[in-house]
Amino acid sequence: MPDDQDWRLKAELDSADRRSALDRLLRRVRGPDVVKEVGEVVSHDVAITHDGKLLFAYAASKDSLTTARLAIEAVLRRDDVKAAIFVSHWDERFDEWLQVDPPLTGSSKDAEDARERDAEKVESRTMVASTGKLIRSEVEQTMREWADKLDLRCEVIERPHLLTTQVAFTVTGPKRKIDEFAEGLRAEELATMRTERAVMLSPL
Repeated sequence: MPDDQDWRLKAELDSADRRSALDRLLRRVRGPDVVKEVGEVVSHDVAITHDGKLLFAYAASKDSLTTARLAIEAVLRRDDVKAAIFVSHWDERFDEWLQVDPPLTGSSKDAEDARERDAEKVESRTMVASTGKLIRSEVEQTMREWADKLDLRCEVIERPHLLTTQVAFTVTGPKRKIDEFAEGLRAEELATMRTERAVMLSPL
């Protein structure tokens, strides 16, 4: 799935021969008869696929996904196949799909609300990264800028060693943003290791 396709439709077909129904749907959803009924062509930027059990459509915008949904529903009506359809939006805070239609209710809604509250809970966390002495200041500056972008308070503690420097970052803010900072720090540490290896292996 391309990174910009952050709208998803999932359809659970009520059919005895589900795979055949899914195959037929994929063949016909962009057909001229469906286009005429819907009044609009499903954009080729919309990816429509299935895994033999469920149908999926991915789109970069809600409008594009809505057009695809209308086309899918048109084919299902003509084939007299019932389906449960769910629309989700990619939630970068949790790195997963968040269902928006139909809205969550009952225990699912309670669980989602609890997760939202937990993600926004303010906490402090200390993370340590190892870096070469020559590029320590660059790593530190990068992570300070990342903390500023996430609106986190960041304190830096250096622990010099013979060949490397351990840099400890203590960040304070919402849990979900600290998780983002931690991912950035891991990526920066890996990039630092690759840079140091390249320098060590380069001819003098």
